Amino acid sequence: QVQLLESGGGSAQTGGSLKLSCVASGLNDDTYYMAWFRQTPGNERRGIAAIAGNGKTYYDGSVKGRFIISKDAKNTVYVEMNGLKPEDTGKYYCAAAPPREEVRDFPLMVAAYTSWGQGTQVTVSS
Repeated sequence: QVQLLESGGGSAQTGGSLKLSCVASGLNDDTYYMAWFRQTPGNERRGIAAIAGNGKTYYDGSVKGRFIISKDAKNTVYVEMNGLKPEDTGKYYCAAAPPREEVRDFPLMVAAYTSWGQGTQVTVSS
């Protein structure tokens, strides 16, 4: 069973930086897609960054150039968030999926992911 544990959330001011971490356990191998999603009250989760098993990265247009997703050899995935804006505020969820066709074709789609963490809150003040 895949388990994901996020950490690193908190508060920042506009223009500041935060780095979120997600420790994954129970993955069968290193081919999984890992991603970060953001959700705000009353809205659906939105994929903001994903990384494939081979290291290829994908970004939502709203964060491209500001956020960097990465992973290490110990199944920990990071997202470094720079140039933060108030609209980056939300609860951030880590997700994982085996490399099936759906996630390969749509790496930022909620329905493509099969495992989720509990989330960590990020608040950006102006």
